[in-house]
Amino acid sequence: MTVPKAQYPTHNVEALLPRAGRRGLSSCSLLTRCGLGLLFALLFTLSLGFSLAHGEEIEAARQAVQEWQAGKYTVDPSQAFGKPAEESVRILERYIAFPPPPQGLEVNLESPLAEESTRGSVVSFPASVGEQTGEVRVLLKNGEPTRITWVPAGGQLPPWIESPVTWGVFVLVSLGWVLALRGGGILAQWWREGWALVRAHARLYLTLNAVLYGLFILGSLAAYASPEMAGLVQRLVGGALEQIGIGEGGVRGGVLEFALLIFYWNFTRGLVLTTAMPGLLLGVPALLINAFRYFFFGFALSPALFPTVAFLAHVPTLIIELQAYILGTFGGMVLAGRVLRGEGFRPGLRAVGLMVYLGGFFLLIGAWYEALEIVVLLGR
Repeated sequence: MTVPKAQYPTHNVEALLPRAGRRGLSSCSLLTRCGLGLLFALLFTLSLGFSLAHGEEIEAARQAVQEWQAGKYTVDPSQAFGKPAEESVRILERYIAFPPPPQGLEVNLESPLAEESTRGSVVSFPASVGEQTGEVRVLLKNGEPTRITWVPAGGQLPPWIESPVTWGVFVLVSLGWVLALRGGGILAQWWREGWALVRAHARLYLTLNAVLYGLFILGSLAAYASPEMAGLVQRLVGGALEQIGIGEGGVRGGVLEFALLIFYWNFTRGLVLTTAMPGLLLGVPALLINAFRYFFFGFALSPALFPTVAFLAHVPTLIIELQAYILGTFGGMVLAGRVLRGEGFRPGLRAVGLMVYLGGFFLLIGAWYEALEIVVLLGR
């Protein structure tokens, strides 16, 4: 039997409670309202403080760009010659941190973009030099500019690297390559043929590993003797990466874009252009280039310059990526041996191609690890 609607009690909850209960409920409601009010006030205060701090950083960056264009931060690197080591390093550091603005640089100071990084705040302003667009980036620490650079749009990277479609294709290619090595297709055949070649020349391969990794270790130890100069070289590398398109504020697509960018640059410039192609000249040029590269990398990436945790996190990247260049150098040396033995250039050329293939796979794995390391582990 349903109760007619009119028979439902019309009293509110407070009317059913004893007087003391009503007072308690009213007090509880009052406390809740007060608590919410305080919470909103706190959030508003924090957001206001954050906005003000951000605004101060943007204003400081805007003023720094104006002073940079006026020549306030510019120094002549030739002044470092003949000075004591410490003073020379300071002059060169300042030149690297504040390179002269290019002729005809126009900066839109009314459209800043502020971001946070592990080294401070990065404020970017749209800019152009003639028809070349880009941005001026200001790195601030505690409100003071520590670096100002002009970065052309895309740096030295092709524009398709910034496309999410390309990132997705890169993910599929990476997975496909890994899975293909487990099958019987052409990629798996090249993989097995490449490692068979390594086994056939195991002594040469192990010697190259000992020499090149040894030069990296030697460079790392040399940095302990001159940490100021090593730090200067490291900042020089950072400035070069900034111009390439990698650096503070340079990669905004997260792990996917960063992994693709690292692989593209290391494969095209590191493995193909500066290892495999010189290796075609009977191997020796590739060996000399990589001997210098490994010592230089060791000097600039020495544990003398990094916190222990950060360096240990980067060790797998160093081992994996440097192995790729060892394989490329190995291919050039095998080519030289076959030519000198009268076997002809073509068999040696195939050896170079197989080592580029093996080295490319190492660079692929290294790129994914390095992207995860920098973006996720180190939070940059």
